[in-house]
Amino acid sequence: MALVSPSLSFHHHRQIQLTTQKPNLHSLPLILNPPKSCLTTQTTTTITTPPISQTIERLCQSGHLDQAFLLLQREFQENPDLGDQANAISLLLQSCGQAKNIEIGRKVHDLFSTEHTHLRDDVVLNTRLITMYSMCESPSESRILFDGLERKNLYQWNAMISGYNRNELWEDAMWLFCELVSATEFTPDNFTMPCVVKACGGLLCLELGKAVHGMAAKTGVDSDVFVGNALIGMYGKCGAVGDAVKVFEKMPVRNLVSWNAKMFVYSENGYAEESLAVFWDMMVGEDGLRPDSATLVTVLPVCAMEKEVEMGRLVHGLAVRLGLSYELMVSNALVDMYLKCGCVSEACLLFDRSVQRNVVSWNVRIGGCSREGDVYGAFNLLRQMQMEEKTKANAVTILNALSACVECHRLRSLKELHGFAIRNSFQNDDLVANALVAAYAKCGSFSFADRVFYDIEDKTVSSWNALIGGYAQNGEPTKAVEKFHQMTLSGLEPDWFSIGSLLLACGHLKALRDGKSIHGFLLRNGLEMDSFVGISLLSLYIRCGKLSQARLFFNKIEEKNLVCWNTMISGYPQNGLPENSIDLFREMQRDGIQPSEIAIASMFSACAQLSASRLGKEMHGFVIKAYLDEDPFVGSSIVDMYAKSGCIKQSCIAFERLRERDLVSWTVMIAGYGIHGCGREAIELFERMQLEGFKPDGFTFIALLVACGHAGLVEEGLEYFSEMQTKHGIEPKIEHYTCIVDMLSRAAQFDRALRVVERMPVEPDAGILSALLSACRIHGNLSLGEQISEKLLKLDPYKAENYVSVSNLFARSGRWDNVRRLRGRMKEMGLKKDVGCSWVEIGSKFYHFKVGDDLLAEWEEIHGMWRTLEQKITKIGYSFDTASVLHELDEEEKVDILRGHSEKLAITYGLLKTKGVAVRVFKNLRMCGDCHTAAKLVSKVENRVIIVRDNKRFHHFSDGLCSCGDYW
Repeated sequence: MALVSPSLSFHHHRQIQLTTQKPNLHSLPLILNPPKSCLTTQTTTTITTPPISQTIERLCQSGHLDQAFLLLQREFQENPDLGDQANAISLLLQSCGQAKNIEIGRKVHDLFSTEHTHLRDDVVLNTRLITMYSMCESPSESRILFDGLERKNLYQWNAMISGYNRNELWEDAMWLFCELVSATEFTPDNFTMPCVVKACGGLLCLELGKAVHGMAAKTGVDSDVFVGNALIGMYGKCGAVGDAVKVFEKMPVRNLVSWNAKMFVYSENGYAEESLAVFWDMMVGEDGLRPDSATLVTVLPVCAMEKEVEMGRLVHGLAVRLGLSYELMVSNALVDMYLKCGCVSEACLLFDRSVQRNVVSWNVRIGGCSREGDVYGAFNLLRQMQMEEKTKANAVTILNALSACVECHRLRSLKELHGFAIRNSFQNDDLVANALVAAYAKCGSFSFADRVFYDIEDKTVSSWNALIGGYAQNGEPTKAVEKFHQMTLSGLEPDWFSIGSLLLACGHLKALRDGKSIHGFLLRNGLEMDSFVGISLLSLYIRCGKLSQARLFFNKIEEKNLVCWNTMISGYPQNGLPENSIDLFREMQRDGIQPSEIAIASMFSACAQLSASRLGKEMHGFVIKAYLDEDPFVGSSIVDMYAKSGCIKQSCIAFERLRERDLVSWTVMIAGYGIHGCGREAIELFERMQLEGFKPDGFTFIALLVACGHAGLVEEGLEYFSEMQTKHGIEPKIEHYTCIVDMLSRAAQFDRALRVVERMPVEPDAGILSALLSACRIHGNLSLGEQISEKLLKLDPYKAENYVSVSNLFARSGRWDNVRRLRGRMKEMGLKKDVGCSWVEIGSKFYHFKVGDDLLAEWEEIHGMWRTLEQKITKIGYSFDTASVLHELDEEEKVDILRGHSEKLAITYGLLKTKGVAVRVFKNLRMCGDCHTAAKLVSKVENRVIIVRDNKRFHHFSDGLCSCGDYW
C-alpha cells in the first residue's frame, strides 16, 4: 500500500477525483443579453458556474481564508444541498491547518457540525478536522473530536498519532498506538508505522524502537520505503548509526529521502566524512539520484561543521546548476555555511542578493555576527529586519542577538535588547527569559539577573538552572548554592544541570566535603550521571587539589568525550603537575582522539611550567601540521610557552607570525618581556598595540606594570598606572596596587610604597604585605619589616610561605631567637617550608635536583665538576656569600650548604651533559645571591650561556653578566 498523506485521504475514502484545473471559458456555453437598441436578434449561449471548491481553493492559495469561509457560509445558506460542499470544506480545513489559523478552522467545524448535520459524521471531514487541530498546535481538541467518533477507521487513528507527533507528544503517540493494536481489529499500515517509529526516535528510546521495528517486520511493512526511511531516522536519533546503516543497506527500494536520511544520521552523530561520502555516492553510485533542496540543506551544515569551505563552494555551484540556489531553505543554508567557515563577505553578498528572506534568513546573519562578537553588526541587522513589513523577529532572533552581547560583555547593549524583547512581548517566552537571566549573570549584572528571574511568573527548573548556573559559572558560587536550596524549597526537583551547577559551585568554593556528599548520594542511589555532572565532579576534585581522586574518577568514565579529556589534561598544570599532563596527552593520542585547541593550549602551558623548550618546539611542529596554529587561543599559548621557556626571541617571532592577534596575544607578549626584564620592549609593544586599535584591559596593565617593576622603570610604571585610570577608565584592582607597591619597594622607595597603601580604597592583602616584606629583607629595612610581619601573620596565619618570609627577615638580621620561635610555631601548626628544587632539560628528559642532594648516581662526577668550576671562578673574584644561608651555623657549614644548592647542581650537570648550547635551569624558589654571583662567573670561565628561571623572573647569564642587572 502506498503512503497515504492526510491531503490525499479524501480521494481514498470517497473515490472522487478532485479537479484542480481552471475551467476553459471558451468551451463553456455563455448567456449574453446585449442592449435591445443594438441587436435585432437574440443570440443564446449557456454558462456554468465553476464548482465552489475551485473558488475556495484559489482563495486559500492566495491566503484569503476569511473570504473563503464567508463564501462557503453564503453558499451553504443559498444552496444547502450543493454537492461540492465536502470538497470545499476539506480544502479550507487543510489550508487552515497549514496557516495555523485555528479560528477559521473552528468556524468551519461549527458550520457543518451544527447547521449541516448530514456532514457531521463524514469520515473524511472528521479526519481533516483531527489533522487541522493538531497542525494548529491544539492536539487536545483533536483528541476530543477523536474520542467522540462512534466509528473510527485506520485513517483517523493514523491522523491522531501523527498529530501527537507533530506536537512532539511522543508518549501520547505511543500510548495511542498501543491502544490501536490492543483494542481494535486494525493492523498498522505503512502510514501508522513511520509515525510510531518517529515517536520512538523522539523519546530517544532505542529498545522501544527495536520492538516496533520487529512488529513492522512481522506485519511485512518493513520493506516499505517510507517505513525504512523512518527507521533510519529513528536509529540515527538514538545514536545507533550501525543499525541505521543496516536498515538502509537492506531496503529493497530506496528513494532520495532514504539517502538524505542516511546522510543526516552520519552528520548528526559526528561522522562528517562519512556523510559527505554518502552525498557523492548518492550522485555517482548505482542509484545515480539527483539531489533536491533537502539534500543540499543536509550536506551544507556538514561543510560548515568541518570548515570545508571548498566543498561548500562545490555544493553551491551544484545548487546553481540545479536551479535550487534561490530556494529559501538552500539560500539560508548557504549563508550559514559561509558564515561558519569565516567567509563573511561571501555570506553577506549572498544574503543581500537573496530574492526572498524569512525570519530564518535574518537569524542566520545575526547569529553569524554573534559568533564574531560583532554587537554593532547584530543590532544593525536587527534594525534592518524590523523595516521589512513581512518579517518579524522571533525568540531565536533575540537569543542570537543576546549571544553577541554576552560574547563582548556589553551590558548596555544587553539592556537595549532586553527593552526590545519587552516591547515585542518576548519577555514571557521561557527561552528568552532564561537566556536573559544567564546573559545578565555572564555580564556581571546579578541584580538584573535576579530581577528578570523574579519577573518570570511560572518558574520552571530551567529558569532556576539559568540563575544557579549564572552564579556558579561567573564567580558567585555561594549565591549559586543559596539559590539551589531555594529551588528545592519551592518544591521543584533538581535535574542534572542543577546538580552539575551545584558541583561547579562547590569546586569554586573548594567545598570538597559537600561535593563528595553529592557524589556519594549519586552512587548510593545508582543514578547514572550525564556528561555535565561527570565533568563538574572531575572539575571539583581538580580545583580542590585532589588529582589522584580526579584521575581515579576519570579512569572510571566509560565514554570520555573531548571535554572530559580537556578537563583532566588542563587540571594537571593547574596543580603544578605538568609532566602528568604531558603523559595523559600522549595517552589521548594513542587512543586515537584528535586533540582540541584547549588540550593543545594545556600542553603548551605544561611545557611552559617545565620550561621544556624542546618539547614545546615539538608541539609547535605538531600544531602547524594539524593547521591549529591559526587559532588565536593556540597562538597565544605558543607565544607564552616560548617566553616561559626562556626563549624570548622565539616568542617574539611566534607573536609576529600570528595571523590574527587579539588582546590576549598582546598581553601575553608584554608579560613575556616582563619576566625577562625587558621593560623598554614591553612599553614599546604596549604603545604599538594601541596604535593598531587594541584597547588595553586590566590584565594588560598588570603585565605592563610587572614589566616596569622588573626593569626598575619606576616613573614609567607610575605614569601608566595613572593613565590606566584617567585615559582608559579602568579602576585599579588589588592586583594593580600589588604591582605598584612591589615596584616601589624593590627600588627601596618605601615611603612612596606606603603612601600608595594608605590611599588604597581597600585594605592591603597578603600579596601586598609579602611584596613589602621581601623588599625589607633585601634592603635590610628591619624596623618596617617587623611591622609588616606582624600584619601579615595576623592576616594569613596558615600559609607557610609567610612564616618563611618573616623568618628570613630575622635571620638576615641575625635575630636567631625570633627565627627559632617562628620555626617552632610552624612545627606546631604542621606547616612545612617548600624544599628548594631545580631541574634541567637535557634532550627530551628532565633531571631534578634538591638542596644537598648527595644521593644521585652521578654525585661524585657532579661534585668533582663543581670543585673545578669553583676553583676557576675563585681566581676571578668569587667568594662565598654566607649571608645567603639563613641558618644559625658556623661558616664552614654554611659553605657546605651553599655548595649543595639545587641550582648549582643543575647548572653543573647541564654543563657536564651538553656541549656548546645554552644550559636551561629552572628553580621553584627565588635564586639566592651566592648562586647568582656564581652563575655569572661560571658563564664567563666556561664561555657558555646559562639561563635560570626562578619564581620571580628569568636570568640570562653570559660572559659574566646577568640580564637582570643584579636587580631581582
